[in-house]
Amino acid sequence: MAMMPKRVRWRKVQRGRLRGIAHRGNQVAFGEFGLQALEWGWITGRQIEAGRVAASRSAPEGRIYIRVFPYKPVSSKPAETRMGKGKGEPDRWVAPVKPGTVMYELGGVTEEKAVLAFNRVAHKLPIRVKLVRRRHGQ
Repeated sequence: MAMMPKRVRWRKVQRGRLRGIAHRGNQVAFGEFGLQALEWGWITGRQIEAGRVAASRSAPEGRIYIRVFPYKPVSSKPAETRMGKGKGEPDRWVAPVKPGTVMYELGGVTEEKAVLAFNRVAHKLPIRVKLVRRRHGQ
């Protein structure tokens, strides 16, 4: 089942726009290795879940931390519908991601395992990503 909030204050929201870089959630905080976004984008709940499954299958002994959550509803109209008649119904949930956001973290594995796992996760995501290590001062 795709990720989505239990309840929301507003059913439909405007698209908004992504600008700037991530000032929060941009460092590895829980595991030893992280997967950091290099581009702006909307990551759907299904893509996040597919990444989680890929990481847990390729590194079953490691601990996976998911640092993004799809809180934004994206609406769409049915196919072959004429213009007008209001905004469409909520279709999917997305997590807006800025460059620098650490999306996944992995702990309790070697670097080779982390590279393999995050390479598989990267194939599930619509944006470019890179592997980052935890800094020693944290």
